[in-house]
Amino acid sequence: MKKRFRVIDFPVDNKTVLVRASFNVPIKNKKVLDNKKIQVSLPTIEYLLQRKAKIVLISHLGRPNGRFNSSLTLDPIAKELKKLLPKTNIIKLDHCLGRDVRKTVKEAQPGEIILLENLRFHKEEEQNDTSFAHSLANLGDYYINADFSTSHRKHASLHVITKFLPSATGLSVEKELASLSQALKPKKPFIWILGGAKLDKLSILNNALKKADYVLVGGALAFSFLKAKGFHVGMSKTDTKSISIAKKILKKKSSKKIILPVDFVVNKRSKSRAKPKIVSIQEIPMDQVGFDIGPKTVKLFKTYLQKAKTIIWNGPLGYFEVRPYDQGTKQIANFISKLDSATTIIGGGETSEAIKEMKLEKKMTHVSTGGGATLAFLSGEKLPALVALEKNYKRFKKKFKQT
Repeated sequence: MKKRFRVIDFPVDNKTVLVRASFNVPIKNKKVLDNKKIQVSLPTIEYLLQRKAKIVLISHLGRPNGRFNSSLTLDPIAKELKKLLPKTNIIKLDHCLGRDVRKTVKEAQPGEIILLENLRFHKEEEQNDTSFAHSLANLGDYYINADFSTSHRKHASLHVITKFLPSATGLSVEKELASLSQALKPKKPFIWILGGAKLDKLSILNNALKKADYVLVGGALAFSFLKAKGFHVGMSKTDTKSISIAKKILKKKSSKKIILPVDFVVNKRSKSRAKPKIVSIQEIPMDQVGFDIGPKTVKLFKTYLQKAKTIIWNGPLGYFEVRPYDQGTKQIANFISKLDSATTIIGGGETSEAIKEMKLEKKMTHVSTGGGATLAFLSGEKLPALVALEKNYKRFKKKFKQT
């Protein structure tokens, strides 16, 4: 593995440290609905506070498209941080650049936190603009990436900023990478479970086939393959592009590794008063939608999973948010949580939320904080933010004696 600095490598005592955090959390009525992503950055923040560093927190929230949006300010984040760190003085600023920001950061005391405003209020953030990144870098002595979940983005506060400051991974990012790296050289049999509503995972499935012994497919992805095989899928979610890609994948020898559902739970609408029906893949009514894998599919998937030594799972197997279409996901989650001999890695996004709701987090080897970043990493792609940190190490390594 290529080398990167870690936060513990830097002499941060009484220094100003710029921390790229992951505060992209759900907010309603100016209140944080779920603070799990905020908590992910806490180990790094608390470590820096112990070392009496002055911390400048930077993050994005939502997609304001380079404009100010009052519903996407980080004010609710500041309130949540004050709850989580009640003994720490937290200063929230209304901007992330400018004279007032520089003045406040300069005058702040060691052990204080300055939270800057939403980076994406500036279009330069997503444009990976060098001047924007340089202005942020001028606020600190060191830069720490504590946001694994956005590390697949080539954005200014994650990528080009590393050209200007000694830069390192935060504690949670190191933990994430250590856990996910287990899947890059997996013990066999190695099984992927792919589900979810998004059809753009077909490229990930393609990569999974190179390493996995089997890929169990549920969610909307399954219908693209079934339609590509000539089955009628009713009103279930598909599109022309995904069906075309599925046809190409099915022509490969490795497609034998793909295990598709054999039955589904169907209905006209997810919240229909009509009783859901269980049908085989040959019997999906033209006016109905498959909302979950059926009991025979659950049984089939279990026969493959019970022999697995490594399991990666991304994407619920049905419309998890609405009962009774959560049963396939729940039954498979409970099953793999009891496989003591298997390494179980949950790949972020909705799957992580499902596992947390079921309180099975501690029974899995690792529940990832990243969605797209996790999938990109597990698919063998290079994450731009991590590549930037590797280059930063080469640039600044002579200045530091490694521990």
